[in-house]
Amino acid sequence: MVADVVQISESKSQIKKMKNIYQEQLQAFRRNPMPSYEERIANLKKLRQALLDNQETFIAKISEDFDGRSADETRLAEIMPVLHTIDYTIKNLKSWMQSDKKKVSALFMPASTRVQYQPLGVVGIIAPWNYTISLSLGPLVSALAAGNRTMIKMSEFTPVTSAYVEELVGKIFPENLVAVINGEADVAVEFSDIPWNHLLFTGSTSVGRHVMRAASANLTPVTLELGGKSPTIISETVDIDEAVKPIVFGKAFNAGQTCIAPDYILCPEHRIEAFVERFQRYFAEMYPTLKHNNDFTSVINDRQYKRLQSYVADAEEKGATVVMCNHAGEDMADGTRKMPIHLVLNPTEDMLCMQDEIFGPVLPIIGVKSVEDAVDFVNDRPSPLALYYFGHDKDEQNFVLDHVRSGGVCLNDTLSHFAQEDLHFGGVGESGMGAYHGEEGFHTFSHKKPIFAKGKINSTKFAYPPYGTAIHKLIFSIFMR
Repeated sequence: MVADVVQISESKSQIKKMKNIYQEQLQAFRRNPMPSYEERIANLKKLRQALLDNQETFIAKISEDFDGRSADETRLAEIMPVLHTIDYTIKNLKSWMQSDKKKVSALFMPASTRVQYQPLGVVGIIAPWNYTISLSLGPLVSALAAGNRTMIKMSEFTPVTSAYVEELVGKIFPENLVAVINGEADVAVEFSDIPWNHLLFTGSTSVGRHVMRAASANLTPVTLELGGKSPTIISETVDIDEAVKPIVFGKAFNAGQTCIAPDYILCPEHRIEAFVERFQRYFAEMYPTLKHNNDFTSVINDRQYKRLQSYVADAEEKGATVVMCNHAGEDMADGTRKMPIHLVLNPTEDMLCMQDEIFGPVLPIIGVKSVEDAVDFVNDRPSPLALYYFGHDKDEQNFVLDHVRSGGVCLNDTLSHFAQEDLHFGGVGESGMGAYHGEEGFHTFSHKKPIFAKGKINSTKFAYPPYGTAIHKLIFSIFMR
């Protein structure tokens, strides 16, 4: 009871603080609506230096939240991507900020037209727990590059890391430029209700619907980076070893707690046995042990761990064959949230692992007779955030690309498309809307303002009333024939 009262009081305090900061940021933007190139670069360099100086602290804080998060995974998936994003943005920002010249319609010559990239104003970012640094500070890079004021709502499921991000950001940026807000789900609800000039949310599809509904009341444009069940299609034309290694990596990285992790496998029926054998072999090579292996990440919390275990139990109860990848035969039942990957062979539609996004170390494997059958299977479901295809037949590859709608695609690899700064990242349909990364991120947080500038000669005066035969001749002889 006392804890509930304290939480309510803290939430009210955070909500009040958040709304006050929003007003401060709004006023600051009105005073400086077009930050210079030099200002933007300086802000990005501050963020970069802070990441470099505090990377070991970030690693420790994230591991504390996960109760065991691979330090190298944090470097690879949290620190390095944000540094790369900053470097790429600094290198290209001057050209991105330049107005784009456009062609003038002949009727309106002499004149000029251009598109100017103007900051949107005050933008909000709602970050998830699975990659709490890269999915909060990564979008921040795009927002700062575009000249915006920004507020970030961190995840309540990573309280240690989230508190540290708030502390660190408060040291390098004034609140009226960048602010970090922490708090429970009720704070996130209020955060979504603020009339942002843009709101970027990363998380589940179910929560994304609520965020979009709240934003719509203010006509706030949103970028929704959601998820879904990202399929992997294995062709007859690929060597099974070539396919399995990157699938093991993509599924085991961060214990499968990745929005673009392979969610299920569509494999030729006669290759399933070989796939399972290779998967166990390569998983054991990458992770010889699990329980005390610092390379293998834990499931984030008890709630998620129980959810994932329920998927396995449900599949077994409904008749599926479940293969646990635990080469060392360790007792994983007590004292750890490190969960071996469980392969679920030929699951049925009514199983939980085939209904929900898995977001963890459970991998259904479905036998198909052809790539066409695999494509039909994918298209019977909501559009995924990622699609993985392993095969070397160009015609077959193009068939898959042409017939499956997905947020992004990775051919003969997993996860790597996310790391390409020159490729935008985003979903489609139930896996999200809008995109960011690189120049696309700059555009997401910019207003593309079209500008027409008339020359000294008034070329449009022919259209002024009163109308007569001259205008009729012009219209009918040139434009309407």
